[in-house]
Amino acid sequence: MDGKEIYKVENSSELLSRRKLLREAVAAPTIVSASALGRVAGQPAASDRINLGIVGVNGMGRGNLANCAKHSDVVVTAICDVSRERREKALALHKGTASGHNDYRELLARKDVDAVIVATPPHWHALVAIDAVKAGKDIYLQKPMTLYPDETLAVRNAVNRHKRISQIGTQIHAGANYRRVVEWIRSGKLGKVTVVRTFNVMNQGPNGIGRAPKQPPPEGLDWDRWLGPGPARDFNALLYADSYNHCSFWPYTRGWTPGMAPHIIDLPIWALELGVPEVTNCVGGRFAIEDDGDAPDTQEITWHYPGVTMHWMMNCANSFAFDFGRGKPARRLGIYFHAVNGTLFTDYGKHEIVPEGDLLKDRTPPAETIPPSPGHEREWLDAIKSRKEPSCSVNYHYKVDLALTLANVSYQLGRSVRWDPKQEKIAGDKQAQKAARPVYRKPWKFPAEYL
Repeated sequence: MDGKEIYKVENSSELLSRRKLLREAVAAPTIVSASALGRVAGQPAASDRINLGIVGVNGMGRGNLANCAKHSDVVVTAICDVSRERREKALALHKGTASGHNDYRELLARKDVDAVIVATPPHWHALVAIDAVKAGKDIYLQKPMTLYPDETLAVRNAVNRHKRISQIGTQIHAGANYRRVVEWIRSGKLGKVTVVRTFNVMNQGPNGIGRAPKQPPPEGLDWDRWLGPGPARDFNALLYADSYNHCSFWPYTRGWTPGMAPHIIDLPIWALELGVPEVTNCVGGRFAIEDDGDAPDTQEITWHYPGVTMHWMMNCANSFAFDFGRGKPARRLGIYFHAVNGTLFTDYGKHEIVPEGDLLKDRTPPAETIPPSPGHEREWLDAIKSRKEPSCSVNYHYKVDLALTLANVSYQLGRSVRWDPKQEKIAGDKQAQKAARPVYRKPWKFPAEYL
């Protein structure tokens, strides 16, 4: 999950006064230029270093930052969070190199920032990411990439238009187990895969995440900026707390399906080289849980691709997980590939083959042909230098994201939606096409120029 916060006003750069930007520039620590520094023993030359900024330092943001900052060719230059407490805790780990910002646009205006981790709450993802690449920054964007189909396409198009390097934060993609599963599926030993079943389940009980007392925002939190393009509402400590709680609030995350499915459906889309689903159907509702949230506690999705159907099950009120556990409530997930000669089932760390009688003639694991990853964040850092796309760039991950954003349009409307791959929009359904684009709270505006 992502720890998160922040984005875009029309003509946003004009809203920052020259005086304020100058004041920030003077306050920022000096990053010595490559020509002035040269090489220092045991350290990369300044020309090899990546000056890194981050927007949102709660939860996964802190983890992503730590995984980048541990490398000697990374200098953490700028940290943005709308919580002064969270911002100052992160700054304390990077004294002497980083300065802080409450407004992410100030961070993006800095010339001493090469790349940005975007780890805000999900309702900010599209806007911050687009502004970042527009400002010339490469991005590591936490999942879910976006929350609406038009956001999916706008982020992808903006990255490509501005020729930026991108990586979506589905770090499980970098693990060895997923690579071995892809090799099994692509080896052909299992035969034709016709059905894939995926799921994420837990049991929050009827009280869910609970109810928060009415209270003002804590001192030092810019709550209006946290809400940003999302709907205005009073401060809620549960909503604000972390990415686990975020998933209970529909307007800011669209629920647990975008919260967890990016990690899980990534594998079949990768292994089977799937595109965007032709038809998407999602049903469910909020059937059991009564708490401060409003997101569905149950969703069932069917995606139809040429020659294969993929299913998704999300349940927050029951954690029975077939071969992956039962009994005491816990968060559990799994993926089943049903093929002619056998079934492969897997989670993040292990997989197992179940033959269909004698149909699976060769049960030896296929050769390991997919090289190990140096780490999901390290892939991104290397790509910034080489200018070659990492494994989960927007040009790959938009297919994962569109499957999920289309599903929530289907859920919202209560009917299937069909995708037109040539026009890249929902086919023949004006109401669904309208639902594919968010309506942001003023003065934030959807960046339609990237469609």
